[in-house]
Amino acid sequence: MSSPSGPAPQATPDLDKPAASDLEKDANISRNIVWHETTVDRNARESNLAQRGTVVWFTGLSGCGKSTIANELDRLLIARGAASTLLDGDNVRHGLCAPPSGLAPEHGDEFAQRFGLGFSPVDREENIRRIGAVSALMSNAGLVTLAAFVSPYRRDRDRVRQMVEAAGQAGDFLEVFVDTPLEICKQRDPKGLYKKAIAGEIPHFTGISDPYEAPESPEIHLRWREGMTPADAAEEILQAMVDRGVFASRS
Repeated sequence: MSSPSGPAPQATPDLDKPAASDLEKDANISRNIVWHETTVDRNARESNLAQRGTVVWFTGLSGCGKSTIANELDRLLIARGAASTLLDGDNVRHGLCAPPSGLAPEHGDEFAQRFGLGFSPVDREENIRRIGAVSALMSNAGLVTLAAFVSPYRRDRDRVRQMVEAAGQAGDFLEVFVDTPLEICKQRDPKGLYKKAIAGEIPHFTGISDPYEAPESPEIHLRWREGMTPADAAEEILQAMVDRGVFASRS
């Protein structure tokens, strides 16, 4: 037995928290990161493209029609000569926001666990943060960026809005709420995800075991109605973009 006068027992370190020295190193690195101004500015890029760099952010439940409508809008934009690009939730999960299982074969388990993203609330937060940062860069380049993500948490979407508009101006972020009722989404279930989620095979599934926080005042609210086609929805969004001055007349 240790005597009462012996050394005090050492506290068990909290392995989930970064050491103070790590935080200090990170602070020192941050102080040495300086934004590098480019020779060609945003105004020149937008003038060259005859459009305003804009992020059109589609949010809604899985199966609501986000990706289908975004693809149709992308087609309409290209047809009118706009410079646009499309970021889709599933596609981004194959690279930038890959899950640990997608990173481990190439990078190893330690790397995969640190940088891979699952679907827990914190992983969803980081997924949207990464996409928001990419979208802000693209809008700064003058592109119209269509982003189709469930993005279930209002706070995360608001952060992307702040990020995009901080790099440009108010109005550069257009939130499109594809408001399709849950029962309709479950009936569609194009990937069979609802069936698996209801059976307990998919944890953290929005609308079943995880919440969805609907936008309170989206720029464009696409309410589901019988007979509405993706083309109808895309035309409605395109008209809203025209009305908001996203496109300039070419000389």
